[in-house]
Amino acid sequence: MAKSVDSQVRAKVWVTPEQVDQMRTAVLQASADYLAERNDAMIALLYDAGLRVGELVAVDVEFLREQYAKLYLPTEIQKDYPNENAPPPKTLALASDTTRALTTYLNTRWKDPDALFPSRSSDRITTQGVRNVVEKAAVEADVRPYKVDGTRGDPADVSPHALRHGVAYRMMNHESGNTLYDVRNRLRHRSIQTTEQIYDHIIEA
Repeated sequence: MAKSVDSQVRAKVWVTPEQVDQMRTAVLQASADYLAERNDAMIALLYDAGLRVGELVAVDVEFLREQYAKLYLPTEIQKDYPNENAPPPKTLALASDTTRALTTYLNTRWKDPDALFPSRSSDRITTQGVRNVVEKAAVEADVRPYKVDGTRGDPADVSPHALRHGVAYRMMNHESGNTLYDVRNRLRHRSIQTTEQIYDHIIEA
């Protein structure tokens, strides 16, 4: 694996599976009942599927398939590649824990718009709304994320993208049998070189 990578593209902040569990526990304890299950499902889906925040807010309920065990991502909601080639549609298998969180949330949610995640004031939550949920969960759980320079960050450093980076950390360090190609496929990078440049330093020896 090449180590001479551009430091500007490396993942700067990421979280571990244990920290994500702490965040999910925090939202279930600290949020109003009708928001708690939404926020838990939101964090679970971000961390399982490795979605970008702009992709998460664009997900509609109809994109969930097979009793919420799979997530379909049409081309139009995915981030375009830097070379302007459109990414292909993608179907991601979801972990059973994510499916349970989505099922609980959708069986009890307080409004029923097309969007998977509404807010209190709108039928579709904004990207800033998602960032606020994630940061608040990290603050409530006192999660100190890991940083590229070897130090630990503050809870306010935790963002949806830190969860996305955490997917790569989890796949390479906590799940056996994964390769960088598996990470690339999960995160839907244009090339394996992109995946290597971003994540070479978070793979434990």
